[in-house]
Parts: sequence; C-alpha cells; structure tokens
Amino acid sequence: MIKILANDGIHPAGQTQLEKEGFKVDTTKIAQEKLATQLNLYDAVIVRSATKIRKDLIDACPNLKLIARAGVGLDNIDVDYARSKNIRVINTPAASSQAVAELAFMHMLNLARFGYQSNRDMPSKGDTEFKALKKSYSKGRQLRGKTLGLIGFGRIGQETARIALGMGMKVLPVDLQIDAADITVDVAGTDGVTVRLKTVAWEEMIANSDFISLHVPFMGKALISTKDIEMMKDGVFIVNCSRGGTVDEDALLAGLESGKVAGAGLDVFENEPTPKKALLEHSRISLSPHIGASTVEAQANIGLELASKIYDHFIES
Repeated sequence: MIKILANDGIHPAGQTQLEKEGFKVDTTKIAQEKLATQLNLYDAVIVRSATKIRKDLIDACPNLKLIARAGVGLDNIDVDYARSKNIRVINTPAASSQAVAELAFMHMLNLARFGYQSNRDMPSKGDTEFKALKKSYSKGRQLRGKTLGLIGFGRIGQETARIALGMGMKVLPVDLQIDAADITVDVAGTDGVTVRLKTVAWEEMIANSDFISLHVPFMGKALISTKDIEMMKDGVFIVNCSRGGTVDEDALLAGLESGKVAGAGLDVFENEPTPKKALLEHSRISLSPHIGASTVEAQANIGLELASKIYDHFIES
C-alpha cells in the first residue's frame, strides 16, 4: 500500500479520493526537526508552505518517490535536487488562481476606497466622529479606467487580468516567458468576450500603471526596488499576493512615507510568520496573513487536483 504523509494537511475531498483509490493518507503533523527520521516511512509527502523539503531531508529519505505541493509556489522545496534523485515534484497551479486573483482585488478595492482604514476607525470613532470619518474617507477612487500592471502573466496573472478587464481597467502585463494570452471574460447570456493581451516592456508597465500586482515566485531577490518605485507614477498602489521578498519592504516603506506610493496591499511578507511591525502598523497598508489560496472552493480544488496527480503518478510508475 502506498503511504502518503499530508504534513500540512489536505482537503477532505482530496483525502477521500485518494483513500478510495487504495492509498493510505496520514494527516498527522510531524515537526520539521523530526521529519528526517520519520519521512522515510512514506512514499509521498504533501506540503504547503510550512514544511521545508531541502537537500538534507531528501538525502535522509531514499524511499521518497513524490513531493506534492498543495499550492503554486515551490520555494520551500529543493526541486532540482529532488528530481536529480528521481523524486517527482508536483504542484497545483490551476486550482487556486481565482482565489488569489480575487484577494488581490480585495486589496485594490480596500486601498481605492479606504476600506481597511475605515473598518479600523468605525468601531472606535464611528459613534462620536461619524461626520469627520465620512469627510476623511470621501476621496476614494474607482478602478474603472485605471491601468493595472501585472508582474507575472501565468495562470494567476491571467485570472487577475480577467477580473480587471471585467471592471473596465487597462492591463499591462510583463512576463519573461509569455508574449501574449487570450483572456475570456465571462458575460451572462454570451459565450464570453475574448481579448488578446500582449505583454509589454518592464519600463512601460512601471511608468504607466496606477496599480501594480505581483504574481510571480520568489526569484532570489526583490523585483520591486527603490529604483523601480522611483520610476512609478506618483500615487501608485502596489499589491503583493505572490511571495514575500518579491517587493523590497524597506523600499516600499520609504515610498509610502514619501507619498510616492499611495498605498500597498500585502498578503505575503519577507519574515513570515513574523512580519515587520512597521508594515503591520502602517496606516496605508491593507493586510492579510498569506491567505491567497485559502478559500473553501480553492482548497477543495487543490485537494482534488493533488489526488488526481498523485494517482496518475503511481499508476504510471
């Protein structure tokens, strides 16, 4: 019997599907420091972002045949080394795209209409300073007609573009590998409206975007630096629902303080799970605790996609 350790959990839908196919799924959490002595009892391991599968752990587990990431990013796995040891690495890039894209727009709308700020102030001041709060938060902006720059135009970037087009925004995507994509916006009563979006140069996107949203893996260094922020429009909004470290947090704070950056939406941070207090307490940052793929629907889809890929792997092998 093939044994699978779902060390960071798996949605019941995926677990049920795997067990129906005859797999044994163990959802008992094993601490990172104990994995080297216990993971070798399993044929496969399912992780999210909490569990790290590095070279030393791979070396300690010669029986391991498959590493499955319940999500998109593979930053916590030494992928090339695992594959060099004939261990297959899979993820679920399709299952959570809509969830992450919707969260990015939650932050954009929060920023544009001061939603995060007014929600903080209303409980403490709403009954005594209602008119003052109304005046403070009456200069919001609409997204229709604004330009959205997308850093990364894969599945999540394209899903974000789909929402943006539906809201009447102009979209400027950048990507190192994708030149263009057909984006179909679902419209009730029709077969949808398809728009072909071509990627643009980094400089064009940076200079012309009112909002910039990141949808890329961590690439070893920040993609948004002080130099990039200096090139942006005054009053730009930056949203990061991709990976901590893709935005230089010190540069972002400086941009916020100078007014160059009007606001930021952050779902991910460099030092998770202990983000900088300066970010958490900043009055112009909309915050969430790395929940991009954490919806009921997305988690069910991830579980089912994992189950299908794991089944296919072991049947083929």
